[in-house]
Amino acid sequence: MNYGSIRYIIGWILRVEGILMIMPMLVALIYRERSGIAFVISALICIFVGTLLSSKKPKKTTYYAREGYISVALGWIIMSMTGCLPFVLSGEIPSFIDALFEIISGFTTTGASILSDVEALSKCMLFWRSFSHWIGGMGVLVFILAILPLAGGEHNLQLMKAESPGPSVSKLVPRLRETAIMLYKIYFGMTVVMVILLVLGKMPVFDALCIAFGTAGTGGFGVLNSSLASYGTYVQVVTTVFMMLFGVNFSFYFLILYRKAKDAFSMEEVRWYFIIYFGAVIMITINIGSQAGGVLEHFHQAAFQAASIMTTTGFSTVDFDLWPSFSKGILLALMFIGACAGSTGGGMKVSRVIVYMKTVKREMAALIHPRSIRVTKLDGKALDDTVLRSIFAFLSAYIIIFAVSILIVSLDGFDFETNFSAVAATFNNIGPGFHAVGPTANFSAYSILSKIILALDMLIGRLEIFPILLLFAPSTWKR
Repeated sequence: MNYGSIRYIIGWILRVEGILMIMPMLVALIYRERSGIAFVISALICIFVGTLLSSKKPKKTTYYAREGYISVALGWIIMSMTGCLPFVLSGEIPSFIDALFEIISGFTTTGASILSDVEALSKCMLFWRSFSHWIGGMGVLVFILAILPLAGGEHNLQLMKAESPGPSVSKLVPRLRETAIMLYKIYFGMTVVMVILLVLGKMPVFDALCIAFGTAGTGGFGVLNSSLASYGTYVQVVTTVFMMLFGVNFSFYFLILYRKAKDAFSMEEVRWYFIIYFGAVIMITINIGSQAGGVLEHFHQAAFQAASIMTTTGFSTVDFDLWPSFSKGILLALMFIGACAGSTGGGMKVSRVIVYMKTVKREMAALIHPRSIRVTKLDGKALDDTVLRSIFAFLSAYIIIFAVSILIVSLDGFDFETNFSAVAATFNNIGPGFHAVGPTANFSAYSILSKIILALDMLIGRLEIFPILLLFAPSTWKR
């Protein structure tokens, strides 16, 4: 175990986090809010500790899979513990556990909240909540790889693999640092375009920034208690479109930019992503047809909520907890399917679902033709045993952690629908669930133990399970 490299990377994470806190400081200055002092203190702590940890470069600059996973897992935990300090120091969320839950929900782009009145927060705190979505959406390690030359080559790939969502990660260009820079250029450019479109729709600049951050990171923290219900149809349509765009595998945009449109539109995962989405929208539109409103309004509501849940953004325009059971069942299924691998969305990812279905089909064919040899393919390429093994190991760990989490949070005495959807909403990084944790409610009623479990689920879900699990494996820490 290369402890020096882990220390160095965590140090840089803290330094970058401290620098990023300048943004909410500026917001506090603009609105003349005293809460900005909390960001000054927190930033100084992050930069000071981060400088101590990263001032001395490790003698051994190379690191491998184990160091990569541990650096990412510890980095996200420490980043969350320092990121919640402004809430605590300002007194706006005085409970450390509540503040930690809120910022983990922000960084992991979950959007689950313990706040019953978000409008009571100062502007700088609202900005930090939404900005944490944007930071965590693409990943703080990807950002550091873009600005900081570390070990280089395949060693940096270990960090990106540990932090990026999806069954596998590859370099888009020969140099990994160029890949990270390209990803952030696409991410930043799409965010700017969305902000401009929202402002053109007469949305206040502050609101436009926060909503764009939440959409880009597929997080869902809003600045109003009504989420996006109080905004006009134009804003909701723009947000719907961009939620879906940010749920697409970013390799798709890379191929478009490099004039490889044929390769981009042949991506199987992206094709099924939109097929599943539009299928869900049509079914929900038909199912809620008996409720008040016309067909266009029902289609608009279905399109927004299906996009919000599938991309794991978590914005809401209606109380979908009041929808018929069939529509709620579709939304629940979308919670588990999630967005594309290589996007800012959560869930199991469309690519994994495709592989699971193809594997079932292959096994059924094997029962009929025992001597036949069939290969599981994605985008016309055969998946090797390593990828298949990791995909099914993910599913096994997913089911076990999900079941254990439900058992623990059930100690609080809430009904099964609430507990099941609370775990589904946090583990899949969605935000709202059903019933007591629905779109008009929050997670404040849960006990401290349950909040810790749900916060841990958010981290496990965002980092795709194994980086966090490795922290608890004794063999990980052996030299």
